[in-house]
Amino acid sequence: MNQISPLAYVHPEAKLGDNNVIGPFCVIDRNTVIGDNNNLLNSVTLHYGARIGNGNEFFPGASISTKPQDLKFHGEDTICEIGDNNSIRENVTISRGTFSKETTRVGSNNLLMESVHIAHDCVIGNGCIIGNSTKFAGEVIVDDNAVISAGVMVHQFCHIAGYVMIQGGTRVTQDVPPFVMIGREPARFCGLNLVGLRRRGFEQETIDLIHKAYRLYYSKGLRSEAIAEIKANIPMGKEIEYIINFIEASERGIVKL
Repeated sequence: MNQISPLAYVHPEAKLGDNNVIGPFCVIDRNTVIGDNNNLLNSVTLHYGARIGNGNEFFPGASISTKPQDLKFHGEDTICEIGDNNSIRENVTISRGTFSKETTRVGSNNLLMESVHIAHDCVIGNGCIIGNSTKFAGEVIVDDNAVISAGVMVHQFCHIAGYVMIQGGTRVTQDVPPFVMIGREPARFCGLNLVGLRRRGFEQETIDLIHKAYRLYYSKGLRSEAIAEIKANIPMGKEIEYIINFIEASERGIVKL
């Protein structure tokens, strides 16, 4: 049975699962679907197009599936998908998609801290930690297990790989490859995310191979030369393959040394 405060508003067309808690002054719009075991504290708004999984916690002021802040948006029927077991803290805003991708997606087991903004058509993976007041422009992609500190500004269309650590206050305008730390101004490669990799159980041998791959990459002037050197000199495990595929697919270019 759902527990809905008499001070909340739930549109008659909204679809709710079981065992949800809807606190006072929450607003749930039409064309919304909510799974089971979600907890909406007071003053949470789920706008048109919200698709919420199971076991999420939304803190006061969170505003989910908001109208995109994009002048190209003309009322298309788009959605915002939230997975399972996320902690979405105070005043987080997540826009729904536009005609570009039609969906903004946030995966599962993420922590989105206070005042994070995720713009239209972004795709956020699983197990990410995103610090206070960090802002993502439209169509940003973040892979699994990324740690992005507070006050980070991410340019539209950037791709942030998994297992990275981004320093607080960084302005991200290029793609961030896997397993690294970036920071400074302008943003620069600052080495491997050693603490994060060790916490995630990466073996030292694997870390050494990743380190060697980036030494080769940043020692070459051309991307094609760097990729050829990596392929020729480093055994092809899944981590090295991830690095190569990410770099080869990058359209904005990789953050510099």
